[in-house]
Amino acid sequence: MKRKQVLHLPALEIRQGRSRVIYNFAVDGKLLPQFTSISRIARNEDDLIQGYQRPEVISHIAQIREYLESHAPMLPNSIVVAFNKRVRFMPTAGKNGSVYSRAGTIVIPISEEQEQRVGWIVDGQQRAAAIREARLRSFPVSVVGFIAADDEEQREQFILVNSTKPLPKGLLYELLPSTSAKLPELLQRRRFPAFLLDLLNRNEDSPLRGMIQTPTTPDGIIKDNSILKMLENSLSDGVLYRFRDNEGTGDTESMMEILKHFWTSVREVFNSAWGLPPRQSRLMHGAGVVSLGFLMDAISDRHRKSRIPSRNLYTADLLPLFDECRWTDGYWDFGPGAQRKWNEIQNTTRDIQLLSNHLLIRYKALVWNRTGVELKASDSKPVKKKKAGR
Repeated sequence: MKRKQVLHLPALEIRQGRSRVIYNFAVDGKLLPQFTSISRIARNEDDLIQGYQRPEVISHIAQIREYLESHAPMLPNSIVVAFNKRVRFMPTAGKNGSVYSRAGTIVIPISEEQEQRVGWIVDGQQRAAAIREARLRSFPVSVVGFIAADDEEQREQFILVNSTKPLPKGLLYELLPSTSAKLPELLQRRRFPAFLLDLLNRNEDSPLRGMIQTPTTPDGIIKDNSILKMLENSLSDGVLYRFRDNEGTGDTESMMEILKHFWTSVREVFNSAWGLPPRQSRLMHGAGVVSLGFLMDAISDRHRKSRIPSRNLYTADLLPLFDECRWTDGYWDFGPGAQRKWNEIQNTTRDIQLLSNHLLIRYKALVWNRTGVELKASDSKPVKKKKAGR
């Protein structure tokens, strides 16, 4: 049977401004490779730029494909295609539109040979690739097309489409707890931590109430991403991991009790550094928040028999570190020749690791392996042990 050489698809022609025209239509995404190509960015023999698209991102395509193969997937965003002049639009006879648009049929030649294809994907190449690879018989998508005079116009539209400001990550994170649909892997992983963050920021008995900066709490002083990192670390390999289930959520009540106990103790022990903007206090800074999260896990591990350590236990174990910390002034002593001014600690992987290791090493030396000091959880104050024979 001879393969169909032309697609006739119902379309809407939309006029924008004085001379621009775009075409909106639906097509089976499995047919996109028959009339579209990808214009890869490269340099020609004269060292001039050709094309505009980056290589396919395999991991991103795999995530979209997994979503497409899930229950009730939806891709609401249109794939943008630049066509050459071989594509035609035939309006439906009679009055069939409005001031801005008219209905009709878009006529698209198709070909198995790449050089004969009439369209180039300007936006949506990863989605198109995922549809191509997905184990689906068909998947209809919305396409917005325009007739491009040349490669330069295609590149211009590619830049304009992809240079628009993306949604702030903070907005996405705040929306995550109110969703239940399957999401791309990164957002899926952050849904439960975002849920815990929301509870910490909103519960009346939370020491962090209103302190985490989100779109709905713009006056918060701690960046939401810092809290998310702290929670993710503990959920993956810390005290909160103990209360997780196979679904990636778990015993929320116990997790929140631990978080509230620990951060209330942090507020009590380091009160002078609490509640200040990050530029005035590294306690409220990303490096401080993430590092203290590791310390929370270490203290909880030491008191593992308690299951949920009390606030007094956390306070007792934090007190010996008071003189070791330089949250608002002075110099951190990271060892011989490794002194750092308090505000030189930055929210980088290297500095977070440096600060975390320092706090954990000092905690082990002063508390975990202590021999001369007994920390009584009942009053949260260090009490000197009497030496034998005295």
